[in-house]
Amino acid sequence: MARLGVSMLWHDKLKLAGTLVGVAFAVILANFQIALFIGLLLRNTMFVDRTDADVWITPKSTQILEGNDGTIPRTIVDVARSVTGVAWSAPLLMGAGGLKLPGGGQKSIRIVGTEMPAAKGGPFHIVAGQTRDLALPDAMFFEDSRRETFGGLNLGSIREVNGHRVQTVGFTSGLVPFGPALAFASFDTAREILGRKKDEVNYVMLGLARGAVPNDVVRRLQRTFPDQLVLPRSDIRARTIFYILKESGIGQSIGMGVVMSLFCGFAIVALTMFSAVVDHVREFGTLKAIGATNTDLAKLLLAQAFACAVLGALIGEAFVAQMVAGIRGPELPLALPTWLMGATVVGMIVICVSASIMALLRVRAIEPAMVFR
Repeated sequence: MARLGVSMLWHDKLKLAGTLVGVAFAVILANFQIALFIGLLLRNTMFVDRTDADVWITPKSTQILEGNDGTIPRTIVDVARSVTGVAWSAPLLMGAGGLKLPGGGQKSIRIVGTEMPAAKGGPFHIVAGQTRDLALPDAMFFEDSRRETFGGLNLGSIREVNGHRVQTVGFTSGLVPFGPALAFASFDTAREILGRKKDEVNYVMLGLARGAVPNDVVRRLQRTFPDQLVLPRSDIRARTIFYILKESGIGQSIGMGVVMSLFCGFAIVALTMFSAVVDHVREFGTLKAIGATNTDLAKLLLAQAFACAVLGALIGEAFVAQMVAGIRGPELPLALPTWLMGATVVGMIVICVSASIMALLRVRAIEPAMVFR
């Protein structure tokens, strides 16, 4: 029955093409929306993912690493280093900055101050310059995709940030969260630009010793610093994602696009299969007349639905993979992981099989005697 169902599909090539186009379109639209959604989330968790820190100590009110939640004493850096299981600790400054443009006006940036020479807080994804260049006086790294926006930045360009004269010594790529692009400086340079006191930092990054049990170290740190948040990397990442979903609304907007695309695929497959049954009602009646049961015909239709789902999904995946590879960039972050492509194929199989229910109901109503009328 499965072979017969596939043969019937192939016999009506026009309807088969229409069904495959519908399934492929649903896959392309859904995958593109989800790839954009994942890319946006990754762009906002990239800083946490790229740092070497296993544990973070932050102010109590911290939801996302932006430097807007106050400061903590710098003495925490040395005290944390003495806690059993901690291999290293490093301070981090973060805050808003305004870069003055040569032609007037200014652009917002997010300044990250990292302690040299270890530079545990970045820069990352370097496309020009060396990390050690941040040790130079008044040196900063800027986002490569914002070079024209920042007035035609090049290596050696001089700009004013918060009224402080700085020199461009390098560029990073893709570090553009929902807010302003990240710009990196040494800890001392960032402290001067942000106007912070010498005894305060925004965050403390910690690396764990080899063999240390993360949960045990976190509990010890929480007892040592009851007035601060002590969060492992996974918790910081989860807080960031939750904050973005709650505050930006991208989850709802992109989610609606995914639902509509899947509904489109469902409707196309359901209507195509139902019309195919109506067009071949006498053939189905003949099959019943020669002994085929409703179960046999159900297998036939399910085989057709499965074949349409797999072929259409593979066609759609091929197209969306090419699209993502061609247009992905710092301004349009797209992430198409392998698990998403596999889940899409499985999802389309479920949708197409579910869509065949209309056709199954029509087949059950067919009387074998109709072929003799």
